[in-house]
Amino acid sequence: MSDLPRKAVTRTARLATLPLGYAGRATWGLGKRLGGISSDLVGQQIQQRTADQLFRVLGELKGGAMKVGQALSVFESALPEEVAGPYRAALTKLQEAAPGMPTASVHAALAQRLGEDWRELFREFEDEPAAAASIGQVHRAVWHDGRPVAVKLQYPGAGPALLSDLQQLGRFAGLLGPLVPGMDVKPLLAELRERISEELDYSLEAEAQRAYAEEFAQDPDVLIPDVVHQANEVLVTEWLSGTPLSEVIRDGDERQRDRAGQLLARFLFAGTARTGLLHADPHPGNFRLVMEGDDPEHWRLGVMDFGTVDRLPEGLPPTIGWVLEMALAGEAEEVYAQLCEEGFVKETIDLDPVGVLDYLLPLIEPAAVDGFAFDRAWMRAQAGRLADTRSPAHQLGRQLNLPPSYLLIHRVTLSTIGVLCQLGATVNLRAELIDWLPGFLEEEYARLAEEDGTGEDSVDPRSA
Repeated sequence: MSDLPRKAVTRTARLATLPLGYAGRATWGLGKRLGGISSDLVGQQIQQRTADQLFRVLGELKGGAMKVGQALSVFESALPEEVAGPYRAALTKLQEAAPGMPTASVHAALAQRLGEDWRELFREFEDEPAAAASIGQVHRAVWHDGRPVAVKLQYPGAGPALLSDLQQLGRFAGLLGPLVPGMDVKPLLAELRERISEELDYSLEAEAQRAYAEEFAQDPDVLIPDVVHQANEVLVTEWLSGTPLSEVIRDGDERQRDRAGQLLARFLFAGTARTGLLHADPHPGNFRLVMEGDDPEHWRLGVMDFGTVDRLPEGLPPTIGWVLEMALAGEAEEVYAQLCEEGFVKETIDLDPVGVLDYLLPLIEPAAVDGFAFDRAWMRAQAGRLADTRSPAHQLGRQLNLPPSYLLIHRVTLSTIGVLCQLGATVNLRAELIDWLPGFLEEEYARLAEEDGTGEDSVDPRSA
């Protein structure tokens, strides 16, 4: 029914080309070095060829392979420019599209899941997919009541393919690591495996999207399409127009980049605070910049794909806000004590609090100012600092622990920062943290409330 390679032996054979190809490139690189070419240049060429092959294979296989590719693609900003440039277009393509199912397979799947009379649900249905991603593809249509809609159809066999891919890719994690300097890919793969069952369940996605759509129904900054219909492995939502964030990254002007970046940061923190749900798939393919009029203040961020969410009914842990505030104040001992209490430092390890603070400060620099210019150079500097085995930051980072409850929060935050760097946006992240992050600058709330003269709730967006 589908062009998605479902047989385990077929998919494993495709994935096996990754380490085999890497071995061949390593041999090629050795010959180049023996021929007098510098190790740095050879390393860059090997990395570029590895990336080209990686994203080609992942895009063709869809399933878990493409899901990993999407997760990795937001960290493209961390790569050296001379390496990232040649395949940046391939990353963008991976974020936006992949080969779709044949039309006959689409019709058969809809008949099986919506009934033989499925066409009566729509006034119009476009057979050519508007987008194709890791576990499903989206078709543009017109619902029977006249509303433009997006019909999300899960690939037949997507579940087994996801599980098989991630199991295989776990064995090749060492090959993916060099593409994201300073990041251990194994926990990322483990966390993705845990989220598969939720992402395959479109009823859970519909529930999460309805919660977001209801909360942001009248919001001037964020636009969430409502759920129209959900049945089995089909999800119908209102159509979301706008400019894909990948296009803003590629062609947007400064106003578009800055506005998109500010709204993305706002959505990350405000969305969690207001709904108790963390949108956990922040790659550019899931966002649109909806530009209504010429004033950027009236432009909104359109958000879709709520298949992966973290349920945080109390919002983000206030510990994050406390540690961030203390770190910015230079309170090394207090920061260290809080990290120990939360399990970021294991009981068997003794670290220098000042060294821990020095490790953190460059990472939290965007929260220290009222407008921070995110760019690839800053991201590369941070990644390089953490990846350099000779640096104190690398050694200390290896000794820190990431508690399971923070794993998804950590990945989403890093992914969002990666997208901000791709945008090259100047963002007042500090303002969003003050407004929406529990525990951060609580005294600032009190000061604003006193100046306002009408009480704290009047200036605290989280009380809404």
